[in-house]
This record gives sequence, C-alpha cells and structure tokens, in this order.
Amino acid sequence: MMMHQKILARVLLSVFLIGATHAAKAGGEGTFQPGDFILDHIGDAYDWHILSWKEHHVSVPLPVILYSRQSGFSMFLSSKFHHGSHSHKGYVIANETHPDKNLKGKIVEVATGERPMLDLSITKNVFAIFVSVAVMLWVFISVAKAYVSRGNNAAPKGLQSWIEPVLLFVRDDIARPAIGYKYKRFMPYLLTLFFFILVSNLMGLIPFFPFGANVTGNIAVALVLALFTFFITTFVGTKTYWVHIFNTPGVPWWLKSPVLPLMPIIELAGVITKPFVLMIRLFANITAGHIIVMGFFSLIFIFGAMKPALGYGASVISVLFSVFMFFLELLVAFIQAYVFTLLSALYFGMAVQDHH
Repeated sequence: MMMHQKILARVLLSVFLIGATHAAKAGGEGTFQPGDFILDHIGDAYDWHILSWKEHHVSVPLPVILYSRQSGFSMFLSSKFHHGSHSHKGYVIANETHPDKNLKGKIVEVATGERPMLDLSITKNVFAIFVSVAVMLWVFISVAKAYVSRGNNAAPKGLQSWIEPVLLFVRDDIARPAIGYKYKRFMPYLLTLFFFILVSNLMGLIPFFPFGANVTGNIAVALVLALFTFFITTFVGTKTYWVHIFNTPGVPWWLKSPVLPLMPIIELAGVITKPFVLMIRLFANITAGHIIVMGFFSLIFIFGAMKPALGYGASVISVLFSVFMFFLELLVAFIQAYVFTLLSALYFGMAVQDHH
C-alpha cells in the first residue's frame, strides 16, 4: 500500500510541476490565464513542451514537414522556431497577434499569413500515436511469441495472462453477441480499435514525456477512427442491409415512394450520424476529463494569485478532487474503448445480417 502511495505522490508531484511551468508560460508577467493553460494542455503542438523556468523553455523538438507553391518541400526541426519567437524558411508559428485567431499555434507563411498547401509535420499527437503503436506492437508480438513457444493449450503466463482475458472479452462479449457467426472477419479490426483507444487513453493519464498527450481527445483522431468504422460498414453491407434502408419492410408504401421518400431519407441520415456519434462520444468524454483535471489545478494558481494562503488552502481540495478524477478517468479509459468497439461491432452486425 505504501508503494502505491509513493507512486501516486510522484505522479501528482509531476503533474503539479508541469502545471506550474505551463502556468508560468501562459501567465506572462505574473498573471495566470486558466483558459490558455487548459487549452495548451489539451491542444496539439509542433514540439513537446516539458517545462519552463523564467525565460528558459525545455521541450523536445519534432520534425516539421511542409509544402507550398513558393518554397516547395521544407523539412526541419521545430526548434528552429525558438518556441514561436522566430521564423524559419519563410514560415512562422502564428500567435495571438495574427489576424485570424483560428490559426493561433499553427504554422503559416510569413509572406501571406496563410497555411502552407500541405502540412505533414510530426506533431505532439502524431508522435504520441507512434508511441501507442510501438507499445501495441511490443505487447502483441511478445504475446504471439509466447503462444508459439508455449503452445495454445498451455496456461497463460506473464504478459500473456494479462492480454488473453481482454482478447477473450472482446471476442465473447463484444464481437460474437453483436455480429453473430460472421464475427471472425471483423476481429482484427475490433481488437486493434479496442487496444489503440485503451492504450492511448491510459498513456494520456501519465503526465510526463513521451506520455500525457490528448490523442483520443483530438477530434481529428476520433473522426478518423469513426470513418474507419463507417467505411467498413458501408463496404460489407449486404443486400438485406441496403434493402432495409431504401425499401424498409413493414412501412406504408407512400412513406418510401420516390415522390415522398421519407423513410429512406431518415435511414440514410442514420447511416451518416452513426460515425458522427462515435466521434463526438469519444472526443467529448476524453477531452472533458482532461479539462476538469486541469480546471482543478487552475484553482490553485487562481486563488494563489489572490493570496498565497488561499492557494495553499485550495491545493488540498484540488488534490483530493484530482485524485478522484484520475481514478475516474482510468474507468473512462476502459469504458470508452469498450463503447466505441461495441458500437462498431453493432454496426457491422446490422450490415451483415441475414435475411429473415
């Protein structure tokens, strides 16, 4: 128990140090800006900021890959921007003085003030995705080697004993009930989906490099995952599936006639909104958890700016609520992986259903 308390204390200390340095960065001349602090944490970036002390910033530079008609392809490290204070090769990171506030934090061309035609930079979230994929490859290759060396009938051991129950859970409690006897063809995707979301969520709770990125809380990442499910559902859909959309059985003919195709319009709207619901559910739940935790940390600096004693008093409440939210986010990390995978399996099940 003491070991767990020490680990938790170190994690909280790391979080507070990161919070304090980000607060110093966002606050400028001693004024803490909670909105900038929170958005800086949940947003993407061209480098991995670790800490700031006075005017010194410590960060891990990431590759910047750009293409524009004027300059062609350009590749360099984000450290060339000197944390946004310098331009390089005709590019600069837009700040709050840029006319278009939506471009703040994005790379723009100095001459035009607009985004380059193509931006393939390895940002913080992209790098975190690579780390998640590397972790997954290490886990699954290790487990696969264990099955090959020990055989399928041997009792699981080590890492294999942790992963096998999850594999069986996805197969027996998600894929089979939702899809039916055709579940095997969808198992590779469902397993990849479940573990990618789970690993990314868990890594996002670890507050130090190379973890702590808000990967699944990025709406672009959630959109791509939802589109994967949408395209698979669309391409594997059987004749029965499409007949139920365009010629819904048991519905009066005048509700699905070409003159008044009310039911087909409703069904097609449902097909489009399904991936939208997947995207919003994952994005909103993960982002909300990060915002709430950062909000509790912000209370310390807000009250501390009023009076140091208030800051110390607020820190006790903030720590207690932050610990509670940390464990709640652990639960949410598993729930969101489960819900996203289950809904995807249900959509596949509807697409490959047999005619009755």
